[in-house]
Amino acid sequence: MSDRDGSAGPSASVELHWIPLGAGANVVRVSGRLYESLSAWIGRRRPQNLFHSALTLSLPEGRYTIEQTPVPDLRGELRGVVAEGPVAIRCAGRLRHFRYEVRCWRDGTIPDLQCPGSHSQLVTSDAPTARLILDTLATVPTPTWGRDELRAGEMWNSNSVIAWVLTRSGIEARLIAPPAGGRAPGWAAGCVVARRDPRPSPREPTSRTHPRSPRPAEDTTEPARRPTTRGGTVR
Repeated sequence: MSDRDGSAGPSASVELHWIPLGAGANVVRVSGRLYESLSAWIGRRRPQNLFHSALTLSLPEGRYTIEQTPVPDLRGELRGVVAEGPVAIRCAGRLRHFRYEVRCWRDGTIPDLQCPGSHSQLVTSDAPTARLILDTLATVPTPTWGRDELRAGEMWNSNSVIAWVLTRSGIEARLIAPPAGGRAPGWAAGCVVARRDPRPSPREPTSRTHPRSPRPAEDTTEPARRPTTRGGTVR
């Protein structure tokens, strides 16, 4: 039955969740406050509350959670992990504690979703858009977390992933803002990178019931160029 006749609710929904940075983790909360205090001092503005973002998608075939998190163990297939990337230092990404993962977790959970200060908003109830988000997520960039390797004007983080996949799926993420008085570092970077890169060519859909092995981090460093002289290549 069609959603338009008002006799049934929407068959799909994409919800965006704003979660206070460091909810449930004192170390992250304290370091986030220090970062924001320094950033506010440099920018000559008042400190604001920082938010981490995540998505939940509901479709007739299942419910999915999309989030970037630290890697808790090597069983990413149980959490629907579709990609991984390094944290802070690219070469340290060989170690689990210096990697992040991007999840597309069927029937998964977001532990801090109910913490005080969290806010949720409906982004769309369009089923094709929701499915496009699922298929697009597998191509998300995996630069080093906390750095601006993609030259987007600010660091890449969890907010960048969410803004990127929304923008690539046809949603104007640049018009979405965190709750009043809050800030989402990295959100603009995701929007910039998503608008900059050409859309990927059509491909087979990602498996939503049997997640693939996580895609390794991409090397975003530029290859070294061999110096040349007027007479040829320097040996």
